[in-house]
Amino acid sequence: MNRIAEQLANKRLCVLLSGGVDSAVVTHLLYEQGLRPDLFYIRIGMDDGQFSCTAEEDIEMCQAMSQRYGLPLEVVDLQQEYWDNVVAYTIDRVRRGLTPNPDVMCNRLIKFGAFEQKAGHAYDYIATGHYARIIEGADGAPSPEFEHGRWLGTAVDPVKDQTDFLAQIDTLQLSKLVLPLGPLPKEEVRRIALENHLAPAKRKDSQGICFLGKINYNEFVKRFLGEREGDVVEIETGRRIGSHKGYWFHTIGQRKGLGLGGGPWFVVRKNIDTNTLYVSRGYDTRMQYGREFTLSAFHYIAADPWPERDAVRVAFKIRHTDHFADATLTRLENGNLHLVSDTDVQGIAPGQFGVVYDITRNVCIGSGEIAL
Repeated sequence: MNRIAEQLANKRLCVLLSGGVDSAVVTHLLYEQGLRPDLFYIRIGMDDGQFSCTAEEDIEMCQAMSQRYGLPLEVVDLQQEYWDNVVAYTIDRVRRGLTPNPDVMCNRLIKFGAFEQKAGHAYDYIATGHYARIIEGADGAPSPEFEHGRWLGTAVDPVKDQTDFLAQIDTLQLSKLVLPLGPLPKEEVRRIALENHLAPAKRKDSQGICFLGKINYNEFVKRFLGEREGDVVEIETGRRIGSHKGYWFHTIGQRKGLGLGGGPWFVVRKNIDTNTLYVSRGYDTRMQYGREFTLSAFHYIAADPWPERDAVRVAFKIRHTDHFADATLTRLENGNLHLVSDTDVQGIAPGQFGVVYDITRNVCIGSGEIAL
């Protein structure tokens, strides 16, 4: 933290508070280093009477932090921006039979996008409670290609690492980002909160899907796309074994929520024209695994570290997990990236973000959508 404090001295600094323990500890750590950041809470839940994400308790926690440390707090209303961008993106992808990731787009478009336009532009740095690190210069660089510039690094705690959620931010957003929790394990963060009696110290962690809160995901999707009964078909035999209420409620690799007996059953394919789900039975069914996929419209967070290389060894993730897989990455003529994994990968779903890392798993390079 001493190095961060030196970097931020005499700079305009703010903290994005969520009402949770992580951003509260960020505020505490910065204050302990003599810094006096402004505090912001971003309101994104739509108060529509049916699908409202109540922010009252979150704001109360933020107010408690503001009062304790004597720091100004402002609530920034980005509800309309969220629904115009992130919700629209989510429903569009679901309607097309794809698997969206609203948390990734929330970070890019709202927390570091719309917020920048409305308030963040007045600050040199923005601190958040994300578990990730900033790698700058030779210090911490895993190989020579990362010794210059600013890169997004993985967190010390692999279980809490959130670089996959940040894999669509851009260079400007990265240049202003401060991540005090990257070097800390979650247990240490929770201990700091408890020992210093921070208001959110005993609150449970968020489980993702930042706009839904406690809202049932299927009910949310149903509001926009309704229900339409379709067949569930065993892919190996072509036998109809059940029905479902719409392909948009299901994703490739899904096991739970199918309502089928004699399983386990996994969704392995969808036909959106006929509204048919294809499933395969058994934990070891080969139909739920693959080794190759293409990433379209790949987004580099900082820069392309391998501009002169047509093929490179990398690590990757296709969902939020502490598990990486190794692969060979090659460039296609149309600019897309093709990955061939060393091992089988379960549930490769079009529309998901494939997140690429250097082979040492230290630097998050960027992400692209898995193509059909």
